[in-house]
Amino acid sequence: MSTVRISNPLKEFPVVVPAGPGRVGQKHPWWLLAACIAVILATTFIASRIQNSGGEVRVTSIILPAQNGQWVAADLFRPLSATKETPAPLVVVVPGFQRSKETHANVAIELARRGIVVINIDPYAQGSSSSSLDRRSATNEGYGMFAVVDYIANTDILNYVDKSRIGVTGHSAGGNAALRAAAHFGREARQKKTASKIQAAYVSGFVLTMTDKVLRDVDSNLGMSYALYDEGAYRNELKDGDMRRAPEALRFVNSGMKTGPAFKELEMGVFYGEPRMRTLRVVHNENLLHPFQPYSAKETAHQIAFFEKVFGLQDMRHPDDQTWYWKEMLLLAALAAALISLVPMGQLLLAFVEYFHPLVHPVPAAAPCPVGRSKVVFWVLLVTGAMIACFSYIPMTELSQKLFIESSGRVATWFFPQRMNNGVMLWALFNGMVGFGLFFLGRKLNGSRHGLPSFAGAASTVRELWRSFLLAGVLFWSFYLLLFVVYSLFHVDYRFLFLGVRLFQPDLLLLLPMYAPAFFLFFLSNSLRVNAAIAYEGQSEWRTMLLAGFANSLGLVFILGLQYFTFLTTGTVHWTEGWLYINLLFGVVPMMFILPYFHRYFYLMTGRIYLGPMVTCLVFVMILLSNTVCYFPL
Repeated sequence: MSTVRISNPLKEFPVVVPAGPGRVGQKHPWWLLAACIAVILATTFIASRIQNSGGEVRVTSIILPAQNGQWVAADLFRPLSATKETPAPLVVVVPGFQRSKETHANVAIELARRGIVVINIDPYAQGSSSSSLDRRSATNEGYGMFAVVDYIANTDILNYVDKSRIGVTGHSAGGNAALRAAAHFGREARQKKTASKIQAAYVSGFVLTMTDKVLRDVDSNLGMSYALYDEGAYRNELKDGDMRRAPEALRFVNSGMKTGPAFKELEMGVFYGEPRMRTLRVVHNENLLHPFQPYSAKETAHQIAFFEKVFGLQDMRHPDDQTWYWKEMLLLAALAAALISLVPMGQLLLAFVEYFHPLVHPVPAAAPCPVGRSKVVFWVLLVTGAMIACFSYIPMTELSQKLFIESSGRVATWFFPQRMNNGVMLWALFNGMVGFGLFFLGRKLNGSRHGLPSFAGAASTVRELWRSFLLAGVLFWSFYLLLFVVYSLFHVDYRFLFLGVRLFQPDLLLLLPMYAPAFFLFFLSNSLRVNAAIAYEGQSEWRTMLLAGFANSLGLVFILGLQYFTFLTTGTVHWTEGWLYINLLFGVVPMMFILPYFHRYFYLMTGRIYLGPMVTCLVFVMILLSNTVCYFPL
């Protein structure tokens, strides 16, 4: 029986696969897959114990009906100390644009540890909540917060909640939702001549609606925090993030002062007003960037201290006593283990499933290391690709707003309904074509007249491509099946801050064939360049993969560098109108960096460039689809 040995960068775990019928070899990476699963189960279990405060808090998924057939998905954090006999205050947490409830679990965890009931919601059109019929849902519906507060206040189901102590909090667009909720229920209370349903609201990362028109309706204690280095501060009245003399912050505090002269300068962290009269105001101005503000222990401590004060809680844990970041570290390990598991899982399927045996080919010999003119061509093309990736990003996002008018205008549609991913998709499509062009140009400049056919790793048949696609599908479903099991057992997913692999709704499967083709072109181009243009004879695998990772992400890193170097030197970001698209890159860059690793590993398993892009396209595109705003029709 003849065999083909799969070149494996994990050299201590060689895999031998028969070239024809017969028994497989005896050495397989079982232990690596088992280790990955063990890490996932151990870290997610411990993370769940942190999330439920060692069993002192019960965490449950709920769905609440709302107006117009809409619904709000949420996680309910109920401390076991909250009972009918000893009702506890409640806080509704609303994440901002492009964020789901899992990204703000830190606030929920810390408040629940202190005996506060928390409902952590998915905003409308994000996560598992429905879309909204209102194009300004954050302003007019609080991203679903209005419906949740009404449910809490108007039903006796939550008999362990003290209805006189309901609070709301949110970051960015979620902060706008919190302030709008305070104004909405303040107007309602004035009409009914009662106290507002919202006793306290905390506004993080948003000051644009701190106007007299909005603030005059508020009948709640208010707290706010704003990042000193917020990228969107150019829109503020003084064009910066310093809140000491900012008109928005002064109006915010003075709105609670019934008597005495108005403040002209504020001291950060000082409580103004009286909680019992609902006139308390406090302003914080942390030394942070906008996207990292929700994940700061200092900002979290400020929220904790605010709600402890307005709710009159005594003998609580110190605000600096926090555990949520341990959960983040554990779930980062789970995320890494889950992604790594794709490699041994693929090796085992190739080894033990006869249907996939024809996918294994000898790995083509690597090209000689470039020297002289070839070396110059190599580096010039690499830098050229990075620069094109850098300067094409914002134009592609702007083009997406012209091509996909409905989703860009927050109108529900089945035609490319993901506003932010549309721009990333066009960028990937364009740079995928550029990648192919640069590859062929490099081959021509280095003396190859035949281009792609001269690279054996690109040879394939329709049957092999179909088998590769089926294998990629098995890996995709296995990856997410394990996630569904983990979530069912422990109520956590794989994530770190705003980068996460979360459960997806069945509707997103309809979007996968819509978005995947454009991304696949990019991934295939990357696999070709990594394995045929970056990997050279005699070069160690770790160097090849590291260089490929940098090459694939360098253009986006240039964007972040230009954005924040300009911010550092001028006080205003380079790209103003598109700054949210730039913030999106904090989650995209890590994915771009690790993509070539998978393309290289799967290439070394099969000797062909196709399996890697198929696997990464399915997995990573679903990660993008499940973590962004999606304007589905109701």
